[in-house]
Amino acid sequence: MLGTLRFAQPTLLTPMRRPISLKIFSITLALLLLMVVVTWFSVFNLRQLHNQVRALSDTYLPLQQMVASVEILVRQQMVHMERVIGGMGAAVPDQVFLDKENQDFDARGINADQIIDSSLNLLKEAEATRDIELDRVTLAVLGRQLPGVQSARQNFHRTFRLFQIEAAEGTQRSAQRVRESLLRDKDALDGEIQKVIDLLNKLTQDTAAQAKAEQARAVRLNWIITGLATLLGLIFATLVTRSLVAPILRLLGGTQAVERGDLGVEILVRTRDELAVLADSFNHMVVGLREKERIKATFGQYVDPRIVRGLLDNRLPAEGGQRQLMSVFFSDLAGFTQMCEGLTPDTAVRFLNRYFSLMSEVIRARQGIIDKYIGDSVMAFWGPPFTGENDHAELCCLAALDQMARMEAFRADLPNLIGVRYGLPTVNVRMGIASGEVTVGNIGSDTARGYTVIGDTVNLASRLEQANKFYGTRILVSAETRRLAGDTLAFREIDTLRVAGKQEPIRVYELLGLRADLAPGWEAGVAAFESGLLHYREQEWDAAEAAFRQCLEQVPEDPPSAVFLARIQTFRETPPAPDWEGAWVALSK
Repeated sequence: MLGTLRFAQPTLLTPMRRPISLKIFSITLALLLLMVVVTWFSVFNLRQLHNQVRALSDTYLPLQQMVASVEILVRQQMVHMERVIGGMGAAVPDQVFLDKENQDFDARGINADQIIDSSLNLLKEAEATRDIELDRVTLAVLGRQLPGVQSARQNFHRTFRLFQIEAAEGTQRSAQRVRESLLRDKDALDGEIQKVIDLLNKLTQDTAAQAKAEQARAVRLNWIITGLATLLGLIFATLVTRSLVAPILRLLGGTQAVERGDLGVEILVRTRDELAVLADSFNHMVVGLREKERIKATFGQYVDPRIVRGLLDNRLPAEGGQRQLMSVFFSDLAGFTQMCEGLTPDTAVRFLNRYFSLMSEVIRARQGIIDKYIGDSVMAFWGPPFTGENDHAELCCLAALDQMARMEAFRADLPNLIGVRYGLPTVNVRMGIASGEVTVGNIGSDTARGYTVIGDTVNLASRLEQANKFYGTRILVSAETRRLAGDTLAFREIDTLRVAGKQEPIRVYELLGLRADLAPGWEAGVAAFESGLLHYREQEWDAAEAAFRQCLEQVPEDPPSAVFLARIQTFRETPPAPDWEGAWVALSK
């Protein structure tokens, strides 16, 4: 059926400009760019950290080691000085010892001056270096302090030698003054060295702290940048992925809607890629399915929808015919021609449309196929592939009973259909059912065909519908229908009938209803009727008359019993021929 759900308004197909491969490449490229950005920041942070480490390893720590070496050499000089002074004050000075200590004192001083010179050279190199960020202010201070250390050490050295000269000459007073000056120079040297050591310690500690802080900042910044890059990458990937997934989901929803039978679906994809092409193809497919369904719906008003669907889906052969065991149904409104004479054309059409609608609903509900409407008559059939091979007779009989039940509602609605409440016509329907082999297929000309059934079974069903007039019955069925219908339905044999177009007589049965729904007295009435029918065929007129009258006692106003009582009276007056087989010849309609 046609649905009403719409996913979006239709759209014209736009030229494909951004294929899916380009979108996937864009995602990859964007992620690679984000990785490059993260790597650049990481390299930048590492470079900053590397700068601090190089400043420590190439300049600050070597300077600190050099100053520490100078301090050690100065301390060693002082030790040698104390040893010389002590040896000079001995009762018998050991000249060899004193010479050795003096030589060591001089060597330590020379080494200290050399290290200080190396330190100054290192400061000059650091000053000339531009690829490392250094604390050039502090280094400038060191550049001024290191010569002071060297001068203080040289003053200390000269003062010590002057002390030795004064002491050797025996000038005690002068020696005392030199000694005092030596101590002052010693303290001054200690102070200069300590200043340099303190300055270098502070510089080294500050640089190490900066390196540690730079490392922490680099790690923190890297995490932040990585997080931002990840977030941006996810956002970008989500946007691009959504542009890919959303159309697929809409296509999936549209496909599921079509699968449920909703053909009002149209997919709108705003992208310009293969999915847009697929969506446009899907919309064209749905338009084709909608047109096909519209054809089914339209032709379903003229031909049973299952036949239309079977032909369109190639489940029914478009050419040729098949032999099938089926049940064929005919119905006709009693006295409709005379009834129409009192109705206006509009009323007559409205009357028939309402009648056919009620009957068609029942037939289709019982899986029957309406073959055609002939005036006020209905022709239908049951059988494969529309029903099971063993169900068609029972379904056809049940449909006939359901139609009889619907006639009560139809008669109640007559005042609304005709427009009058008094003088309403009597509306009754006659039905005939026959089961047997038929030829089924598309029959007609090259320009107009119909999926229908033909054969003796069809003619027999039509004759049985007409034979109801002879017996006053409503539903007559063939013996084959009675056999195939099963035991849930109640039948009684009516007569042996030779219909037009057939030489062999056939047994005819009346469909009474569901066996479980028969009114009290019907079983006894049916037994009496069939007993009367047996005596009737044996030309035992008195016994037959008694049985039929017994049936009327059980079922008052039973039309077939009255018919046979009239026949018995006729045969009494005019006996049948000697070769009479008990069959009634139905030559007229």
